[in-house]
Amino acid sequence: MPRGLFADDALPLYERTAKQLLDDLRASAARTGDRLPSERALATRYAVSRVTLRAALADLESRGIVRPSSTRGWFVAELDQLPEPAVESTAATPQVQGLADFARVNGLTPSSRVLSATVRPATVSEAEALRIAPGADLFELHRLRFLDGLLVVLEHNRLPLAACPALAETDFNTASLYATLRAADPPQTPRVADYSCEARHPTPREMELFEIGDTMPMLVATTLTFNQAGRPIELTVQVYRGDRYRFRASITNPA
Repeated sequence: MPRGLFADDALPLYERTAKQLLDDLRASAARTGDRLPSERALATRYAVSRVTLRAALADLESRGIVRPSSTRGWFVAELDQLPEPAVESTAATPQVQGLADFARVNGLTPSSRVLSATVRPATVSEAEALRIAPGADLFELHRLRFLDGLLVVLEHNRLPLAACPALAETDFNTASLYATLRAADPPQTPRVADYSCEARHPTPREMELFEIGDTMPMLVATTLTFNQAGRPIELTVQVYRGDRYRFRASITNPA
């Protein structure tokens, strides 16, 4: 869910954890090659799940700050020194953010009900959008998303299964899609999204699911999300009740 972010508290939990870990490495004068505590110890220290902790480590790895060893854990990367903290802008920064991240930042309780979760061959148009071969395995997910028990969005996700094979084995009634991607090997970190939004009347199926009449406007958002390497990893259509969704963005003049 793209939205404007203004402070550390508005960052996804894994990014806040990564920032805390980086701050602690600086404070302890960590050196290149130093071994980090175990994942279990770090998860306990920062009071997060192992999935969130691994996503934080993957984020730091993508920035060249830490590196993994298949048998010995995590180490400070081969850098002369850790990067200094960046000066943060007070301007709004667009952020690719899942509904679960958005909910927790805003003190809401997210929940989901999976309608279907399947693996099937990608169509030609899906393969073109996701830059995979036509007929390649595609993970397709339909689910209802709730905030504090209120239905907000009907979501249709399509992702290349090769990017994260764990998708097919994950229960998305409870699991976060983006957390699952960030915990993949290699991590798939959503970084950039092409986003469009339009209004239309609800379909009969949407009227049934949302328990609304045909006069309720629906906002339909289509998103193509790219990972840290610039490859598309998710094609999603989200259908929102018009009275339960608002899209905000900052528009700037680069000149």
